[in-house]
Amino acid sequence: MAEEAPKSAETIEITFTHHGTPHTFNFLSESTIADLSNRIYNELTIPAINQKFLITPKLGIFKPPFVHPLLLSTLKSKKIVLLAPTPAELASLASPRPSPRPTSSTTKPGALYRHRDWQKAQEEATYTFQTILPLSYLPGPARSQKFLERLRDDPGIKASMRKHKFSVGVLTEMNPAEHTTHESRTLGLNRNRGEVIELRLRTDAYDGYRDYKIIRDTLCHELAHNVFGDHDRNFWDLCKSIEKEVREADWKHGGQAVSNEIFYDPEEREGSAGHVDGGGWSGGEFVLGGYGGKQGVPSQMLNRREAMAKAAEERMRRQRQAGSGGSGAPA
Repeated sequence: MAEEAPKSAETIEITFTHHGTPHTFNFLSESTIADLSNRIYNELTIPAINQKFLITPKLGIFKPPFVHPLLLSTLKSKKIVLLAPTPAELASLASPRPSPRPTSSTTKPGALYRHRDWQKAQEEATYTFQTILPLSYLPGPARSQKFLERLRDDPGIKASMRKHKFSVGVLTEMNPAEHTTHESRTLGLNRNRGEVIELRLRTDAYDGYRDYKIIRDTLCHELAHNVFGDHDRNFWDLCKSIEKEVREADWKHGGQAVSNEIFYDPEEREGSAGHVDGGGWSGGEFVLGGYGGKQGVPSQMLNRREAMAKAAEERMRRQRQAGSGGSGAPA
């Protein structure tokens, strides 16, 4: 147990959360983030190399080694989230597997599979969303938690993240009210290339959740922003590769989209006449603009048959444009 600060010295109280559990420590007023890291190692048995801190608002992610002279006294009004595996998770990864007893000179196929499964589990613990964070002030945060966990555990998403070695600090939901204007609705945000990814899970009226496939498609788009901020050819090539990987690795649905629709075509899936994705330093915002062909009718009000019909009409329109020399793809 670490020693408490002397009673005569001025102290401060710092609270952080780890896997949803709050922890409060007392420090001397001149203590830095390195002191917080050392205290976490002593109290929670989490090595500094496995620690990351998400500090909001504005400061962002802090990673080891913690050499930044950031005073803890400046963080008293901030929200601090420790992004780190639990000691039990670390122990499960570090525990050596018992060596199989040699029964013959021929290696059994099962031994190879056990090794591959162990390596896969280690990669999945590394290349994943380190923290799932629903918005606790919105109705039913437990349901958002399950929705985000479903995305994290999606076989296609897991396979693609392992392949590209994507590690995202926080996967969270966005508040529709804060990302909706008369002209557009933001579907996804990637802040600082993978520190935080926000997804629009809920309907605009907070009375339900949007289609899982559409949200997963948006996540594919935002994962591509881990590498490329701007919407250049490199970004779109990577985005399409991730979509294909997710589709092919989705063994729960036989590697096929539920409705055989084209993966991640927001114009067709949402019935929109167009879209804008900001890109830039934050990694991009996918924004669905307008209501499409039926003026004044929100796309979420269209039933499935109407949406598919609008998608077919849009495909035909773009094919005609391509045949006449026009451009059918977004810039």
